[in-house]
Order: sequence, then C-alpha cells, then structure tokens
Amino acid sequence: FSEGDPVAVISPSSCGHCTWCVRGEDNNCAQSLVGRGYGQDGGLAGYVLVSSARELVKLATLDPVVAGPLTDAGATSYHAVKRVLPRIRPGGTAVVIGTGGLGSYAVQHLLALSAARVVAIDPVADRLAYAAELGAHVTMEGVTSDTAREIIALTGDGADAVLDFVGIGPTILAGLRSTRRGGAFGLVGAGQGHLPQVSLYDLLPKDGEVFTFQASTIADALDVIALADAGRIRADADLFPLDRVVEAYEAMEAGTLRGRAVVVPG
Repeated sequence: FSEGDPVAVISPSSCGHCTWCVRGEDNNCAQSLVGRGYGQDGGLAGYVLVSSARELVKLATLDPVVAGPLTDAGATSYHAVKRVLPRIRPGGTAVVIGTGGLGSYAVQHLLALSAARVVAIDPVADRLAYAAELGAHVTMEGVTSDTAREIIALTGDGADAVLDFVGIGPTILAGLRSTRRGGAFGLVGAGQGHLPQVSLYDLLPKDGEVFTFQASTIADALDVIALADAGRIRADADLFPLDRVVEAYEAMEAGTLRGRAVVVPG
C-alpha cells in the first residue's frame, strides 16, 4: 500500500493466527464477536485506525464511497448465499425475507451466482420495488400466516433455500415451513425471534440444513468487491455528510433508504 491508495476496510475483527483464521474461517475467530460499529468504534470519523494490512482491500476501479457497504452488508449476505448454493437445484427457488440493506445484496448475489428463481419478501413497498428493479422474479408483501402455503404453491414442494434477514418469530417460522426437503434455511437477521411451541422434528427440513453465523470472512469481502468491480452487482449508496449522521439513522429506522447509508467525512 502507498499513501493515497483508495481502500476498503474489512468490517469484522480477527486475530489472523488462530485455528479459525488459518483455515480461512476468520468470521469464527474469538475476536470477531466485536467489529467496527459493533463493539468497536466504527467509521463515523474523519480517520479510522486499522491494526494490519490484512484489514484493508486495495480498490481498483470502485469509489471507496461505493465500496464501503460491500465489506459489511455485501459480504455478510454473500456468506449466506455462498452457503446455500449447493442446495439450489437447477430451476430451483430461493427466498429472501427482508430486502433492506443486506437482503437486497442477497437478491443480487443469488442472481449473479445461480439460476434460481428469486422470491423477495418485505412489508415495505419501496423495498419490494427496489428488489424487483435488481431482478427479483417474484415479490411478496410481508410475512403472513399464509406465506409458507404461498411459497409451496409457487414451487410445488417448497423453496430450495430461504434466507431470513429479519430474524423475528414469524419470519423464522414461515421460513422453515417454506423450505423443502433437502433445502437450506439460513438465519441471518438478529431479531432475537422465538418459535412457538412446535415440534422441531416436524418443522426442520428433512435431510436439509439450518444455519446461522457471525459476520463474514475476509475472502467474502474480496469476492464481493470483485463482483462489483466486474459490474455483476450494484452498490447503491445514500450519502450523508458527517454532520447529518442523525438523519442517516432516522432514514434507516424509517426504511426510506434506497441503498446503504454512507457517511462521508469532510
């Protein structure tokens, strides 16, 4: 690296030398339980200090303003999509529950890396319209008691993969009920949801996969930046100067952001 190089900063922390890091699973490093913006000071400042060069990605053509969200929202959703790809049959269906900052990237990753029919579910009409603009084949307005029946009616036997970027009780329940035998359900959203008194033996997809995870890996971030660099995914950003950070949070809470909020110092 040289002074003045445009770079992106890896979001999660990791030590670089434990068993997990050596295997390339640095998202499981004990240090990854905190990261920039969750447990450590984030990027809401004119300068950010990193501990080593392994936490930086040199950018080729991407503007750092655009690349910023890719190392967090883009990489986290990519980690989930990469995990379910082997479960998606030719002509299969993948469902994304919650198409906000992370889910909208998941829609793009699924379209870029698979031939799946992508179903986007969100209660906010603007988010559904954005998901459709990104290429989602089917949109559904919010999770209801009928969502699983609608997914099964659409697919015949359920979705090959369901990724829940919300993580509350109703979305988890609908997602699991929508997953076919041999399919995959990924819980990404940290909504701290609880399941009602149901039989897990009957609820979980037979011969399938159910998983959750903590953050993404450095390799995930490198892959996502390469996808964006090649023009295979979009990285839309809503820009806010540093003195309007409160407005950025308010827009996020209200669900009015088009892409990811990016705060630009200076």
